[in-house]
Amino acid sequence: MECVSDPGAPEPSASGWHPRSVRTRLLTIALLPMGAVLPVVLGFALFWWLGQFDALLVSKAHDDLIIARQYLRRIMERGDEQIAALGQSTAFAEAARSGRLDTLLEERRKALGLDFLYVTAADGAILAASPAGAEPSGNARWRVVGAALGGKPETAIDLFDADAMDAVSPGLAARARLDLVPTTAAAETDRTVETRGLVIHSASPAPLPDRGGGALVGGSLLNGNLGFVDTLNDLIYAHADLPGGSQGTATLFLDDVRVATNVRLFGNRRALGTRVSKEVRDAVLGQGRLWLDSAFVVNDRYISAYEPVADSTGQRVGMLYVGFLERPFRLARWAMVAAVVAAFALAALVTVPFLLRLARAIFKPLERMNRTIAAVDAGDLGARTGTVSSQDEIGLVARRFDELLDRLQARDAELRAFARELDARVEERTRQLEETRRQLVMSEKLASIGEITAGVAHEINNPIAVIQGNLEVAREALGPAADEVRTEFDLIDQQVHRVNMIVTRLLQFARPDEYAGYVETVMPADVVTDCLVLVRHLLERAAIVIEKEDIATRTVEVSRTELQQVAINLMVNAIHAMPEGGRLRLRTRDEDRSGIEGVAIEVADTGVGIPADRLRKIFDPFFTTRTHGGTGLGLSISYTLIARYGGAITVESALERGSTFVIWLPAVRRPN
Repeated sequence: MECVSDPGAPEPSASGWHPRSVRTRLLTIALLPMGAVLPVVLGFALFWWLGQFDALLVSKAHDDLIIARQYLRRIMERGDEQIAALGQSTAFAEAARSGRLDTLLEERRKALGLDFLYVTAADGAILAASPAGAEPSGNARWRVVGAALGGKPETAIDLFDADAMDAVSPGLAARARLDLVPTTAAAETDRTVETRGLVIHSASPAPLPDRGGGALVGGSLLNGNLGFVDTLNDLIYAHADLPGGSQGTATLFLDDVRVATNVRLFGNRRALGTRVSKEVRDAVLGQGRLWLDSAFVVNDRYISAYEPVADSTGQRVGMLYVGFLERPFRLARWAMVAAVVAAFALAALVTVPFLLRLARAIFKPLERMNRTIAAVDAGDLGARTGTVSSQDEIGLVARRFDELLDRLQARDAELRAFARELDARVEERTRQLEETRRQLVMSEKLASIGEITAGVAHEINNPIAVIQGNLEVAREALGPAADEVRTEFDLIDQQVHRVNMIVTRLLQFARPDEYAGYVETVMPADVVTDCLVLVRHLLERAAIVIEKEDIATRTVEVSRTELQQVAINLMVNAIHAMPEGGRLRLRTRDEDRSGIEGVAIEVADTGVGIPADRLRKIFDPFFTTRTHGGTGLGLSISYTLIARYGGAITVESALERGSTFVIWLPAVRRPN
């Protein structure tokens, strides 16, 4: 029965996954919010949060930098105030009048923690200096000194070279000297040592008796000033709430070299002499802008804030830096991301199965009906949807659908039974007609060939008789003289005998009934055994192994002589097919064909085989594959003899693998 479907409908798949299937639509409705919308929203939220998190870190670094800048400015202001107070003090005026300025300066320098302190006159003469042995240069070089001589106190950070430092304080250059440490990501340089120093340089007007106006000048070296950076670090990060493992750092740079820092190189050694990364140097010192971002600091990345430090002339001579280790914040950030993702995954793990169950309750029955329709369309009318647990409209449709299929299957079974009966009758009748046609064709062919063969044999017999008669007359006429040509006469006799044998076989083929032997009950195994004795001489000359198996229990009614003739003919053909030797297998077995009990005699060889185009002609008269000595009548006569007893000869063959001939004869019916 043919099922008609809508050609415009989508073809359902076995799994139900189709863009327009109910499964796909329901799962999309159920999973789209959890699988697509929420992840996108969550991704945007995380992206925004991470951006805000990074902005907060940068903002904190900026705030820390403001504190560091104010602290540095406060130190400079305090130095300015201390110098100004000393210059305007009564003690300074009395010391100037009494000539005890050197003593006062030494005491006050130590008390104020300055590295040098001296008094210069307006003409540049140094009136007093501390420490002892200092020989400061004139006031024309330093802007702050010039401002103080002009009546205005001023403080700045100035860059001193080694000579200038030794001039104001012997040994100060040695304190400022730093060996440069090769640093990852720093700009290339040929320098190996830093000999310059950053100095908080303060100058204030100071009254000098009999000399007019003068200036009191003092300063502190920032190179190696660990107290400055440690105090700054404690001020900013001592009570800061930083993640575990993070640490705040502060550094003062001379150019791009760390001259005061609490950044650690390894162990407890400070990273003095290391250099800032090239990207930071180019931005801060090269372009004069703030750096508020992550940066590589010595051996790790820090959330960093850098700003340039200018001297009294406005030239950028260094940088002020504060920052904290980035790794703990990065780990905390990814921990937060992982926590959010894990929370989402947990929510999905709890929610998705519930949504899937709701969707499955709808699309599962529909898919089962869809598979049932596909199975019925493929020819399986026994397919059913089965019991559907839901009691809604879908369950009702599934039950009604199965009832409809039951009626359809019953009707189809009736039609198929009628069709099978009709096909069986047609097939049986066709087989009978084909067998009758084949037998008629073969009979007509054999009859036609038989008539021709009988005529040929009759015509040959007459000349043969004349030859034989004249040969005898010749022998009698020659008398003793015939001995001289005896060999020739014997050769003629042999050839005449050979022609007689050929004529006899032709007549046997044309008139088999006249040559039929005595019909008797025969055991096929005995016939095969007798045949082996008759072909022994051929087997002995070839390296052929005999495999014999007799399992037939039935008997046949044939002429024993004719059955031997057929079996010997097949054995001889098998021996000729194995000129290099091989294996000859002889088997007898019980075999039924078309409901008729029978016996099969199998003759199989491992010879050269028969080509497929010749296999169809081997039973035709006068067809032979031998190049010498073959008449092409052996298999034709064999086929005719076996067919006369209601049997058949079949053959299977493959090149280089051998051939198998099977003689089948109906068995003698056993009494009930």
